Amino acid sequence: MQSFVATSTAATAAAAGAEAAAKIKAGLPDAKIAMAYGSCDYDSAELLSAIASELPGVPVLGNTSFTGIVTPEGFVGGDTPFVGILALGGDDLVVGAAGASRATGEPRAIGADLARRAMAAAGKNEAPAYWYMAASPAEEEYYIKGVTEVIGRVPYFGGSAADNEIAGKWWIYNGTEAFQDGCIVAFFYTDTPFTNKFTGAYAETDDFGVVTKMNGDRAIAEIDGKPALQVYADWRGMSVDDLMGANLLSESIVSPLGFKDRLGDLVAIRHPMGGNEDLSIAVGAKVVEKTCVIRMEGDVDCLVGSVAKTAGELKEKAGAKPAAYFFVHCGGRRAAIADRIDEVADAFVKAADGVPFLAEFTFGEYGYEDDGLNATGGLMLSFTALG
Repeated sequence: MQSFVATSTAATAAAAGAEAAAKIKAGLPDAKIAMAYGSCDYDSAELLSAIASELPGVPVLGNTSFTGIVTPEGFVGGDTPFVGILALGGDDLVVGAAGASRATGEPRAIGADLARRAMAAAGKNEAPAYWYMAASPAEEEYYIKGVTEVIGRVPYFGGSAADNEIAGKWWIYNGTEAFQDGCIVAFFYTDTPFTNKFTGAYAETDDFGVVTKMNGDRAIAEIDGKPALQVYADWRGMSVDDLMGANLLSESIVSPLGFKDRLGDLVAIRHPMGGNEDLSIAVGAKVVEKTCVIRMEGDVDCLVGSVAKTAGELKEKAGAKPAAYFFVHCGGRRAAIADRIDEVADAFVKAADGVPFLAEFTFGEYGYEDDGLNATGGLMLSFTALG
C-alpha cells in the first residue's frame, strides 16, 4: 500500500479542492481512494466538484471536521477554512465506496444497501478485509447493523461528521455530492495489515450504577431508580442547576460516562450532551436499560497526553511501520484542549515518525478492541494503522 497527504487553506472551496487534489495527483498518481476532511465554512459541493475534477475516477469520501485537522504539516485550520486529503493506493488494494442520504430510507436498510453497493463498486462478492464508515451523529449503530447483516463482523474504523458549533452544520462527502444526514462506507480489499486502537483513555472511578430507565436510545432517565442528572451531580459534588442544558456537555468532557463490553476489553464512552428539565441526561450514543454505567475521569493534561499514549499503543499493536495512519480524535476533547492543540499536533507528528497521516475531529468515533463487536462512542480516540 502507498499513501500521500495534501492540504489547502485557499480562500474559496473550489481553489482549495483543486489545490489539495492536484498535490495528491502528483504525489500518488494511482490513488484508489481519496479520504477528504474539510471546513464547514467551505461550500461542500463546490469543494467536492473541484477535487473530482482533479482526480477523475477516484472515490472521494469524508466529512467536515471540527475546527481543523492535523497532518505532517501540524494543525491546519482554526479561523482559516481548510481541507485535507489522505489518499491510498498501490497494486495490492481495491476499494469500493458507496453513500446515501438518510432521506432514502431507514438506517439499517441503508447500511445493508451500502454494503451491497460497495462490494459491487469493488467488483467483489465477498466481505472486505476491513471497512470505513462516516455518518451524521445520530443513528450510527443502525447503519453498522445493516452493513453487518451483509458482510458479517468485519473490523472497521471511522467517525461522525462535525461542525464548529454543534449546530447541525456538518456535511458528509460522497463523491461530488454532500448531505448532512446519512452514511458513507468504503470497503478495503487488500492483503496488507490493518490495526485499530479504540479507547477513551479515561480512568475509571468508583462511582457506578445501573441504568434503570431510558427515554429512547439516547437519554438516560434513571440510574439506580433515581433521576440520572441528580445521580451524576452527586457523584461530581455539583448542583443540578450547574449541569442543566449545554452546561453538562462542557462540564462532562473531563468526567464522562463509560460502559464496559461483555469481556471488559473496551469501555465505550458516552458523552453527556445536555441536562434535561426532567433530570434525564442526553448522551451522544445508544444506551440500554439494565447496564452498568461508570463515571470516568481525565483532566486536560490527560486529554493532551492521551494522543502520544494511544499512538504508542497502536504502534506496539501493529508491530511494524504502516503505509499510513488515520487518527480519529473526538471534537469534544479538542474543544477542552483549546489553545493546547499545538501540543497535540506535535504529538501526532512525532508518533507518525515520517509516515503520512491525517487526524480529524469528530462528533462520534468508531472502532473495536480485541474480539469485541464494532462499536461507537463519544469523547474517544480511534487510531488506525493502514497497510
